[in-house]
Amino acid sequence: MSDPTPMAAATPWPRPISPVLNFAPELLLAAQGVRAAIFDVDGCLTDGRIYIGEHGESVKAFSTLDGHGIKLLARAGIEPVVITGRDTPAVRRRCADLGIVHAFHGIHDKLAAAERVLALLGLGWHELAVIGDDWPDLPLMVRCALACAPAQAHAEVRAAAHHVTAVPGGQGAAREFCDLLLCASGRYASLLAGHLATLDGTAA
Repeated sequence: MSDPTPMAAATPWPRPISPVLNFAPELLLAAQGVRAAIFDVDGCLTDGRIYIGEHGESVKAFSTLDGHGIKLLARAGIEPVVITGRDTPAVRRRCADLGIVHAFHGIHDKLAAAERVLALLGLGWHELAVIGDDWPDLPLMVRCALACAPAQAHAEVRAAAHHVTAVPGGQGAAREFCDLLLCASGRYASLLAGHLATLDGTAA
């Protein structure tokens, strides 16, 4: 009599996939030496809107696409940094959840904060990328190796950026920024392939 116990199906070998993202060669060249990336929060990691509750608490919405992109940057050896003009528990919690070590909150002089970060990391402006959406981000964007702006950024900021993302802040703009840096670093394809084996791509 045959054993009625069903046999577990063997895990199929993953179907190979090839990266579909393409960025202009001049962008990849500019970003090739980037070792740190600065993110503004409001308008870049969020859509820029601030919801204020009846007790004065603020609520922000973040994209999981952006969050995973930031984690991938760190795995690729590119240090993610947050410099934001506001200081809220929500942003502090988000930075902690993503493992961002260098996060500066309530900053009015972003240039001074960026110079402090570069000194801490032992890097120069030619090794820095920035994504920002408004005038307080301009001092960083006109000095760094690669400046990006989300689709809805102020006109002057879009004009100063090397690259304007296809989507707005809070809806994947930061992920596009991360993808560009990963492609320039040469790690994008291997990180993508690693995700075919495990959920978080730790096999890469």
